[in-house]
Amino acid sequence: MDDLTPASGTDAPTPPDAPAPTPAAVVLFDLDGTLVDPGGAITGGIAAALKAHGIPVPEPAVLDAMVGPPLAESLLSLPEVRESQLPGIVEHYRQEYLARGMAASTVYPGIRELLVELRAAGAALAVATSKPQPLAERLLEVQNLATAFDVISGSHPDESIPHSGKGPILAAALQALNVGTENLGTEPVPRAMVGDRVFDVEGAQAHGIPCIGVRWGYAPVGELEEAGAEIVVEDAAGLRTALDAVLGGVLSGATGGRRPEAAGGPTASWHLSESRP
Repeated sequence: MDDLTPASGTDAPTPPDAPAPTPAAVVLFDLDGTLVDPGGAITGGIAAALKAHGIPVPEPAVLDAMVGPPLAESLLSLPEVRESQLPGIVEHYRQEYLARGMAASTVYPGIRELLVELRAAGAALAVATSKPQPLAERLLEVQNLATAFDVISGSHPDESIPHSGKGPILAAALQALNVGTENLGTEPVPRAMVGDRVFDVEGAQAHGIPCIGVRWGYAPVGELEEAGAEIVVEDAAGLRTALDAVLGGVLSGATGGRRPEAAGGPTASWHLSESRP
């Protein structure tokens, strides 16, 4: 199986009282539509859950727009869905997604390699997703991406409970990375958010973080630009270029003296292991 692991010879223990190294940069990623292509798993699961409850299934464009926002919010946007039906619909969707959806998802081209390069450059990486925390963790494990991230920040496990958007999810990720506003100091670590929907841009803006939009996700044409994304890219190569620019040259070596050892030790080099059963 594919996996992201540190190369051999990098497992020397850190002294218990050693301060955590300052990362060269911090990058937060959305999950579905940004790192992972659901391959119809989310929209198909929603359609199956609605059909099982006797609710008309909307047009494909409407289903696509439901990828990204909190599931409860998306379902309640349908006039035929009553709030009292949410728990049953959500549970049916979750069972459908666990049974078939995760396995149908795939990592977008070039993403694994970019994550490896960011880690090798000393960046701290986090996932900030509206997907419930346990499902996000499980999906990243299934796709062999979990070890690439220092922090995985998701929403409440009960998807029938509406939540207040992406801002608090990013706040939790930044706090876990110890790079929240109160920890920035006089020389803040460069930060960026990467996402495919307006919710990612708005969440990043709430924390003064530039958001790079990715065209391969689920945003309608023009949504990311209108929301104020720093730049919108077409592929992983474009994302690499945009991240390097936004983060002050972290991928081209111009890190302003920050320490690359943040990604796993002074001599760590990250690589992809591609063994499959």
